[in-house]
Parts: sequence; structure tokens; C-alpha cells
Amino acid sequence: MIPKIHPTFKLNGRHLDHQGVMIVAYSYVKEGTEWEKEVGDFLLNWLDDFDVMTVFTSGSTGSPRQYKLNKQHMINSAIMTGEHFDLGPGTEALCCLPLSYIAGKMMMVRALMLGWEIDLVKPNSNPLKKAEKRYDFTAMTPMQVKKSLKNIHKTKMVLIGGAAIRSQLIDDLQHKHTKAFHSYGMTETASHVAIKQLYPKFENEYTAVGDISFLQDNRDCLVINAPSLGTNNLVTNDIVELIDEHKFKILGRIDDVINTGGIKIHPDMVEQKLAAHIAQRFFITGMNDEDLGEKVILIVEGKESDVQQAFTALDKYEIPKEVYFINSFEETHTKKVDKRSTLERLFRK
Repeated sequence: MIPKIHPTFKLNGRHLDHQGVMIVAYSYVKEGTEWEKEVGDFLLNWLDDFDVMTVFTSGSTGSPRQYKLNKQHMINSAIMTGEHFDLGPGTEALCCLPLSYIAGKMMMVRALMLGWEIDLVKPNSNPLKKAEKRYDFTAMTPMQVKKSLKNIHKTKMVLIGGAAIRSQLIDDLQHKHTKAFHSYGMTETASHVAIKQLYPKFENEYTAVGDISFLQDNRDCLVINAPSLGTNNLVTNDIVELIDEHKFKILGRIDDVINTGGIKIHPDMVEQKLAAHIAQRFFITGMNDEDLGEKVILIVEGKESDVQQAFTALDKYEIPKEVYFINSFEETHTKKVDKRSTLERLFRK
């Protein structure tokens, strides 16, 4: 299929029809910088006559994988987002995410299909710094939001995704006059399937977008049903508290659970408790232990510091038995912490 372009679509201030988009795409591919070539490649692939697009997973839970998404499902996702946030034709949006992965691709799909006026900037840690107007909508990673707090007022609404959000960042978003939301989704579902609000109202649970519904399997892991996205009974490794078929709370990942002396510890929940007390990046994981089976350990990025005081926020079995410091964390292509590679480097003999 060759998707149609909404008549009100604008790219960097210019109205573009199909031919105009193709000209810009070829220009980006031929003469653009590396990030512009990614934009050009995406636009050319989006407007070809194939029904599917090849995308890559981020690699945060394993090696990056190829995945084929149906273009119609991507369009359906864009429509659901537009309806959920009431973002119709003429919405002014900023795309500051790389188009090599699903989050950036879907920003462009929304703009093309819903008739947004979208500006593109090179992905960086503070994309709003040079913005000269106030956007209606921007999607960013937690790191970008953290670095952009002084300029976050330049967008009326920010959708944060790609990684977990620390409680300190939620506190920092208060009274910034910008509506903030956190998304839950994955490459296989063409971006988010559920949203929770962080500001001005804070919600503990994620709420389904569109016609999407949820179940739990016998491990208490989330199962996604999203007919309009071509997804039925998609089993995840996210342990959840299912409130109803449209709402859930995330407790952690089943493959991250630490069984220490018969007590199950969820690293995500421990990290949330520590986040307000440790300024450096860190994560909780398990290590084999002769007596306990597994023991809780803390990995901290940067110079050694006194983190013991932070442990007063933890329950007895959550307290790390050991703390390790490493100069810098390994990262995936999408700038998420690559825990597996970090641990391999830290404990390499």
C-alpha cells in the first residue's frame, strides 16, 4: 500500500504533498547528515508500495531484532494516539527522536496521517533548548526530559517513553505548565498501547489506548490484545497488577526477579525507592550466592560515593549485599542502559 498524506501536513514549516515529501526524502538521503539520511530512508520506505516496514527492536531486553510491521497497523496506532490526546490537523509537533527506531518513526507517521505541522531536529539530550515556539506535542526519552527541564515549557504536552521514569523526574515536572504522560509499549505494537498521566494529575496505573485490552497469564505477566494493531494474546514478561481489562500497574519484569532466600524481590520497585537518594545512574540486579541462591546487588555509574544512607528506604530483604561502581554504563542503540553488557564488562576476568 502507498499511504496517503494528509492535506494539512507540514514538514519544517512547508506544506508537502506526496511528490514534495519524495523530493525532500531523496534530498535527505543524497545530501543529508546521518540523522537526516535516516529520515529520508524512512519516508521513502513509508511511501513505497509494500504493505509492511522492517523495524528493529531497541535491544534493551536482548539483542536487537528485525520485525515487520504492517503499515495499516501503524496508521491505526497513529489514529488512536490522535484521538486519545485530541491532537488533530494543525497540531504543532517536534520530532527529536531518531527515525531508526519505532518511537521516531511513529512521530512521523502521526504527522503524515493526522495532518500535523512537524519540525525535525537532530536527536540530542536537550532538543527544546533552541526551540523558538511552543509546541503542542513532543515525544521524548526520560534522559531528554531530565536535560530539558529548563525548556520543557516550550511544549504543551510531552509523552515520555523508552525507559522507566525515576520519582525525582516526576517531582521535577511539577508546576512546569506542561502536561506529562508516560507510555507503555514496544516495537511489536507499533509504539504505545497504554498511557499514564504524570502531571498535572498523577496516575499510578496505565490506561489502554483505543480498542486495546489486557489479560494476565499464569505468571501474572501482561497479555496484550490489540486487534487494530494485528496483535492478539501478545505475552510480555512484565509482571503487573491487573486492575481491569483496560488498566494495570507494572510491578517489574519476570526475568529480572531476584529470588533471595525464598523472598522474591522486584528490582524496579527497589530502584524506585532508591531513586530519590542516589543522584548517579544505577540499577539493581541479582548475583548467585551459595547461601541465598541469589543476592541483591547495586551497580552505580561514576565515582565511588556513600550510598549506604539510601538503604534506610528499603525493606530488610531489599538491601543490597554488595555495591559496585563502574565508570560508565554500556548503552543500547537507543541510549538505554544495557545491563547485560555492563555486568559483563564489570565482572570480566
